[in-house]
Amino acid sequence: GTRLRLLNHIYGFLDNPEKSQHIWLDGMAGVGKSAATFTVAERMRDLKESEETTVETRLAGTFFFSRTTTNRCTTAYVFAMLAYQLARNFPSVRSDVCKAIVENLAVLDLTRS
Repeated sequence: GTRLRLLNHIYGFLDNPEKSQHIWLDGMAGVGKSAATFTVAERMRDLKESEETTVETRLAGTFFFSRTTTNRCTTAYVFAMLAYQLARNFPSVRSDVCKAIVENLAVLDLTRS
């Protein structure tokens, strides 16, 4: 139905290397935005970045906001969470992420968001 059409549209968009691969879903509460994005994130996590790459996934990282979870209802955790996921998902940038953090520990300061 509608959800499958939405997912196929998003997959087609993400599979096109000539388009920006950022998607913003907007809609009223309860229409399925979170369910759709979790499904897309799982699929992207499981896909390899390219034929030559056997380690890195196509998913850089995710952050889902939640009104009911303390560390998910504020922007304070977004950078730390995405930096961790980038380093974990992409061994080719892991040392650069770690170096940036060591050189400026303030980037992980949750009080500065």
